[in-house]
Amino acid sequence: GPRVHALLEFAIAESKSARPGSRSVLLRIAELVFVEVLRSYVTTALDDGANWLGGLRDPFVGRALARLHAEPARALTLPELAREAGASRSVLAERFTSFVGHPPIEYLTHWRMQLAAVRLAAGAAPVSAVASEVGYESEAAFCRAFKKVTGVTPASWRSRRRVES
Repeated sequence: GPRVHALLEFAIAESKSARPGSRSVLLRIAELVFVEVLRSYVTTALDDGANWLGGLRDPFVGRALARLHAEPARALTLPELAREAGASRSVLAERFTSFVGHPPIEYLTHWRMQLAAVRLAAGAAPVSAVASEVGYESEAAFCRAFKKVTGVTPASWRSRRRVES
């Protein structure tokens, strides 16, 4: 689009100059190009199926996603999330599922498990600590949820990742 074109022209001109701060300016231009390309994708891309990025197009779903990502460990109910997103429970649930592909609380569970998987693979934190970090009060409940989502226990996940690395 015209904005990206203008930014790229500016970057070319900046790279040819030897002015102080050119490197910093070029880094910022690169960031702006990235943001503009991402904006363009979010607003104009054809739907390739439901995903969290598509959810950003909807104001209610976008606010709900921001909330879920900001505090994934927070105990949250659909009514609370809907209130914070500025929608009714039914509207948020329907729109969230339509745009993202999962109901909000199911999405939160999957997001927590992704965070936990990274944490488990990264080090030797006890499973109970990882469970607490992603919002589970009990290690047993976390282990059940983790196995339901990933197909393996947290300990097996950790062992597999250590062997692979």
